[in-house]
Amino acid sequence: MNNAMQLKPIGVVKAENGFAIQLDKAFIPALKNIAGFSHLQVLWWGHLSDSDEERQSLTFQKPYSKGPEEVGVFATRAEVRPNPILITNIDVLHIDQETGTIHIPYIDAANNSPVLDIKPYHFSERVKDCEVPDWCKHWPQNHEDTASFDWDQEFNF
Repeated sequence: MNNAMQLKPIGVVKAENGFAIQLDKAFIPALKNIAGFSHLQVLWWGHLSDSDEERQSLTFQKPYSKGPEEVGVFATRAEVRPNPILITNIDVLHIDQETGTIHIPYIDAANNSPVLDIKPYHFSERVKDCEVPDWCKHWPQNHEDTASFDWDQEFNF
C-alpha cells in the first residue's frame, strides 16, 4: 500500500476581527452557484496539532467532565488525531465571489488554519434518529444551540 497522500490547501481560515474563509485565487471559480446555501461544511487541517507525538495519541484521560475515564480519539472531535483533518459546519453570512471570501460568524479553527475543502450542507445529511452515549446526551441537539451551550463546563482541557 502506498502511504503517500497529497493534499493541497484551497485557502485559510481568518480568525482576526471576525471570522472568514479566504480562498486562494486559483479556487475562487469553485464558488460558482454556491449562493443560496445557508450552511457549508469546511474541512480543515489542525496544523497546530500536527506533530509526530500528537499523531500517536490514540486515547485521552477524562477529556470530558461527565464522560468516561478514558476516551479513544475516534470518540472525540479533538484536533489531536492520527491525521488532523477536522470538519466544521458553518453558517454563511456573506460570500464575496470577487475576493473568494466567505464571511461567517464563527469557526472552531485557529487563524491561518489550512482549508482543505468546502461542501454545501444539504437537508439529506441530517440523521433523523441519531444515538449518542449517555455521557454526552445533554449536549445540544442541533447546530444552532451550540453557541449558547456552556462548553467550558464539559471539557477538562
